[in-house]
Amino acid sequence: MKDLKFLFFLIISFTIFFGAVWFVETHPSTVVYFSDSLRTAGKNVAAVFFHESVTMSELNQKYQNQNSSKGKVNLLIVPGHEPDLGGAEYNGLKERDMAVDLSDYLLSFLKNNDHYKITITRDKQDWNQTFSNYFANNWNSIVAFVANQKSQMKSLMNVGTIVPVSSAYHTVAKPDIALRLYGVNKWANENNIDIEIHVHFNDYPRHKQSIPGEYSGITIYVPEGQYSNSTTTRAIAKTVLSRLSRYNAVSNLPKENAGVVEDQDLIAVGSNNNADAASMLIEYGYIYEPQFQNATVRDMTLKDLAYQTYLGLEDFFGGQTGHSIAYDTLMLPHEWQKTISKSTSKLATTDVLALQSALVIDGEYLNGDVSKNDCPRSGIFGDCTMKALSEFQDKYNITGEKGIVGLKTIAKLNSLYGI
Repeated sequence: MKDLKFLFFLIISFTIFFGAVWFVETHPSTVVYFSDSLRTAGKNVAAVFFHESVTMSELNQKYQNQNSSKGKVNLLIVPGHEPDLGGAEYNGLKERDMAVDLSDYLLSFLKNNDHYKITITRDKQDWNQTFSNYFANNWNSIVAFVANQKSQMKSLMNVGTIVPVSSAYHTVAKPDIALRLYGVNKWANENNIDIEIHVHFNDYPRHKQSIPGEYSGITIYVPEGQYSNSTTTRAIAKTVLSRLSRYNAVSNLPKENAGVVEDQDLIAVGSNNNADAASMLIEYGYIYEPQFQNATVRDMTLKDLAYQTYLGLEDFFGGQTGHSIAYDTLMLPHEWQKTISKSTSKLATTDVLALQSALVIDGEYLNGDVSKNDCPRSGIFGDCTMKALSEFQDKYNITGEKGIVGLKTIAKLNSLYGI
């Protein structure tokens, strides 16, 4: 009986196979029509699914006419991870808290500019009431939203309309956390958010998590090029990175070293084309980097990173806010009073942080083969700072103070970059 069933199966299989071959050979135009119909259907769906959701001209019009019926540029700041949960940790530092600190500084710069309307999703303790209510009242619709986006993306990939692109490795979020991320984007879509900035700090797996890793620097993740919010996001990210990279290193991790990196999988920037806003995720450096280890230097660094981000946004819009100031960093002007040397500055200090900033502007810092990854603006008086200081002293004919910031060097610094 089993042999008869197997024989019957073989007969049916061969009939279907050879029948299909005969049909293709005798009706080629029908097969081509059917195949083209599938592709055309995919393209039609893609045209709706991947319409350009936010354009540069629309954003610029909002910025220029902030008091018109079109409203202001609507910007959402998303401190990375959950309140009191998740993110990188290093020697007592928590990424999720640092993200809030930087986000609060960014909020303070933006809210004083009439061109923007700002929303922030959370603080260190809890979600903004708007979002906690939204998650509670719309959970089922968020689940349905995610399922719909994934279904449409899968269909378009199956017919070849959308090409899968491999992304950098990222830690996979737990299901409820992922749904809240999708929920943030769904809320942003429904509330006409124009720009969405996710604030993060990086980390890298290593044998001993208690020691610094080998990589450092900033990366901005943007939507992959096929997504509907990709073009505008990339344009904004480039102006922001241009500001950030003047004083800070770009990541030296392979793939991230492009600075602005397209990604198809990150929920924050629009995986499955779920975000209408120009959405970027900024990794503001690796959590173990030296400029984050001293509390005072870290606070100044986070504030300046936020300020550089703000100036980058202003550059995109061609705004003048902040461009008429004496310096493009909050580290200056600064008043130097005490002598600085390796023996007196074994720990990071704001004096050295300001010195490094002044040496960048003056043209001596990293004037050689080393990179910002090798010599970060860390507030630490190391070999890179010593070399740049020596060049500064030679430039201004300062003698007798080799290896130290003495009285003559202090006087020159204060005359050029002092308060």
